[in-house]
Amino acid sequence: MNGRPRDARPVSRHATDDERRVDLALRPRALNEFVGQQRLKQILGMSITAARGRGEELDHVLFSGPPGLGKTSLAHIIARELGVNVHVTSGPAIERAADLAAIVNNLEKGDVLFIDEIHRLQKIVEERLYSAMEDYELHIVVGEGMGARTMKLAVKPFTLVGATTRSGLLSSPLRDRFGQHFHLDFYTADELAEIVRRSAALLTIEIDERGADEIASRSRGTPRIANRLLRRVRDFAQVNEAPIVSRQIALSALEMLEIDTAGFDKMDRAILSAIIEKFDGGPVGVESLSAAVGEEADTIEEVYEPYLLQEGFLARTSRGRVATQRAYSHLGLTRRGTLF
Repeated sequence: MNGRPRDARPVSRHATDDERRVDLALRPRALNEFVGQQRLKQILGMSITAARGRGEELDHVLFSGPPGLGKTSLAHIIARELGVNVHVTSGPAIERAADLAAIVNNLEKGDVLFIDEIHRLQKIVEERLYSAMEDYELHIVVGEGMGARTMKLAVKPFTLVGATTRSGLLSSPLRDRFGQHFHLDFYTADELAEIVRRSAALLTIEIDERGADEIASRSRGTPRIANRLLRRVRDFAQVNEAPIVSRQIALSALEMLEIDTAGFDKMDRAILSAIIEKFDGGPVGVESLSAAVGEEADTIEEVYEPYLLQEGFLARTSRGRVATQRAYSHLGLTRRGTLF
């Protein structure tokens, strides 16, 4: 681990309560405020307009992709664009069928139910959800053994918005019940720079174009990370009495945070170094890698790997993870593990 509190790492999937409050303030409130994901916005906007015009509920929507790309923001935007309430929960929070019944029973007609980490629903809960999604009925088992019977609870029509970082873990029956499935892609540097400038304006941070570009270039294609880095750069500028976040101020702050030119923090570099130096470049399984770097296997797979794979620093084979030549070059190593 890198010595900073777990949730303070810019790349961490976890957020502190203070970060959640700030993220809420920075969250776009309408599709036209949402930066990036152009194809998604076009299709989703069309579907929302059509559903609103017909006076019907929007088809159930599934968002997949790495953490921090805007899945939660889009769920809130959908509700706001439809003029309905949004009810937020998560897969791990719905432990029993009774928990699901309590949630859907409180929904008004047309409301949005947002389930984050939907791939982590208990099997029994998932099975009860099928009829609620398709027929707006919830089947409740009353009693036990031979005396058990099933009751049908009517549910007001609603739109389920699911979010997952692990779409491969979703069962086919659940995935097939979503009318629309969108995969969120990593953002371009230009899109992230626009997000940084927008967030800076909302936080009343003076930042110039090159300062925003520098933060964007090290944000791993992820708006959440861009906003976290912006807040840390703001702190650095304030302590050093810099009136504006310039490129030099951003560079100095990011160097102190140990964020390199690829946007990697100490854990990214530890993962690549472990594969190269402890496992001869791979292949290596995620559990072995987890033990080597002291990070949870799920966090490696959900938070770190997607960007490392996307940018060509890692490759996945049937036998495990392999470091690419780009990883060796970034760390200044040759295939033999010696310095250039």
